[in-house]
Amino acid sequence: MPDHLAAERALVDSLVAENAETWDLAGRIPAEVLRELGTAGLLCAQVPTAHGGRGLTSADNGEFTAHVGSRCSSLRSVMTSQGMAAWTVQRFGDRSQRDTLLAQLTSGHLAAVGFSEPEAGSDLSAIRTEIRAEGDTVVVTGHKVWMTAACYADLLIVVGRFDGGAAAVVVPSSADGVRVRKVADPLGCRAAGHAEVELDEVRLPASSVLGGVGQSLPLLLTTALAYGRFSVAWGCVGILRACLASAAAHAANRTQSGVPLAGHQLVARHLAELVADERTAALACERASRCWDEASPDLVIATVLAKHVSARNAARGAARAVQVLASAGARDGHVVARAYRDAKLMELIEGSNEICQLLLAEHAVAGASR
Repeated sequence: MPDHLAAERALVDSLVAENAETWDLAGRIPAEVLRELGTAGLLCAQVPTAHGGRGLTSADNGEFTAHVGSRCSSLRSVMTSQGMAAWTVQRFGDRSQRDTLLAQLTSGHLAAVGFSEPEAGSDLSAIRTEIRAEGDTVVVTGHKVWMTAACYADLLIVVGRFDGGAAAVVVPSSADGVRVRKVADPLGCRAAGHAEVELDEVRLPASSVLGGVGQSLPLLLTTALAYGRFSVAWGCVGILRACLASAAAHAANRTQSGVPLAGHQLVARHLAELVADERTAALACERASRCWDEASPDLVIATVLAKHVSARNAARGAARAVQVLASAGARDGHVVARAYRDAKLMELIEGSNEICQLLLAEHAVAGASR
């Protein structure tokens, strides 16, 4: 990671320290930790400096995201949520909304973004949440599920049907009619604040709709999910790095049959494959970041590829790490046990492996027909 981010890495390390296991088992990150990182502008570090952010490039923010992911995937998930919220505001908000909301998101306010619903997971075109205009107000009714960081959020950015199209509306979590219910015992990223959110006739000023007008639902989804996939992909690189460090240290120091584990060829193979998985994922993410920073037309497909490769490799690599550590890593809360659960969840969110494969195949067919 670039040396100019050493202070940021040090802050994360000091706040996480040895607490990731405790947070995972408790299912919660202390609010003061999130507020401190948010106030430092590090939960959405790509926000321009003009809006109070760090103005990091995608490449620098990606490497920073990987570092956070290597320390605590739950914290990285909150970072992904905050970044998606900020990017959605940047992309769709008007000038006043950008000035107000981005300043909040870089000064300690926390946000979550709601897409998925009970009947709208991989097929987000099935979203049924309604945003209804009534004079100088809008009324929001719907039910969102698996909304990352919603348990911590001050602001909920909710995507729903609006005026013949779709819109993203900013809903204070304290508003009348909002009910946030934590997901009990999630498989992975247990401290990321996953929640179901019910919105029952929530009345808000019309200015709560980003941009004030309806948008294309596919455009809304593609824009926000591009950032989410990018962030998840880099987070998976962090998972792989944590697994590699733990497995290599254990294999170097644990003796079996009179020689270190690393001296056994079948164990060495696991380490070699972990190295290959980490490097392959990192290279895919680096390319996606270059596309982002260069505003390349290949950005969307490069991000899908990075997310697919990184999530698949992280799940496979975490399994290898558990295999190397054996009983030493088979304890709930241990870094490789957390990675094993967290990485599996990464194969499901922001586009499952299967959805990513379909998108990649469609891209291949489209290219062949040109």
